[in-house]
Amino acid sequence: MIQEIEPRKLDNQYRNQKPKENDLICCFMGDKLLVERSQDDELKLLDYQEVMNYIESNHNLGEVHFRYLFSIDKQSYFLLNDIEITEFLDYHYESLQSIRQSRSKEVCFAAFTAYHLYGWYRDNRYCGRCGNTMLHDENERSLYCPECSNRIFPKIAPAVIVAVTKGDKLLLTKYNGRAYKNYALIAGFAEIGETLEETVKREVMEEVGVKVKNITYYKNQPWGINENLLIGFFAELDGDDTISMDENELSLAGWYPRWDLPIEKDPGLSLTGEMIEKIRMMPK
Repeated sequence: MIQEIEPRKLDNQYRNQKPKENDLICCFMGDKLLVERSQDDELKLLDYQEVMNYIESNHNLGEVHFRYLFSIDKQSYFLLNDIEITEFLDYHYESLQSIRQSRSKEVCFAAFTAYHLYGWYRDNRYCGRCGNTMLHDENERSLYCPECSNRIFPKIAPAVIVAVTKGDKLLLTKYNGRAYKNYALIAGFAEIGETLEETVKREVMEEVGVKVKNITYYKNQPWGINENLLIGFFAELDGDDTISMDENELSLAGWYPRWDLPIEKDPGLSLTGEMIEKIRMMPK
């Protein structure tokens, strides 16, 4: 999955440090990241020296801020804030959905994790309690308000993803009105006061109108593109298999034999893809 970058390891402890020559820089424009893609489909991020060369040749950019994100082994990553770099050299902006399909697993993981933090910084410039400008804490990854002492930390939203089976069949869906067009499993956010198992039951009922039993935890996955922590479960149909689809959420829902599941491009990054493949490969 996306976070499985062994033997390399993520160190997400915040550090108050400035970038060095070979540190990597994440520069976002909305949900797009500035990258270079080679002919063999490998992705490369900007390094600090390339960014500084660009800034020196564009004197009207104003003050530039770099925010430390995390490191992978000894490679540090930074977020470029408050300025917008245009495409230059062989670098161009690619959507996170496009980056997700690349062969560069480590870059993909870094991009999704960086985007999670980029969105958090972007959306919390002002205090939600009193409206004052938030300041960065230099000792930990948090923002604080100097007026009312409100302090916030990065938001992580728990969401379940459920593979519902009926004997040798798997319930597959497609989202309605989203950029992601591949087959998917039932998924949704946990709500206040719910256990994760209750979330599983509610989401399955809301989206396809069936009941489930024998809910079993599988794995979890950080999914920074939506600030999520995805928690994967397997569950079995309980009773009637008639699907009543929520057309606001889904464009398709149906039972598929596990030996005839649709095969779609998934370079081993998503929990969805792994869970579908696990069902496909189950012994008869």
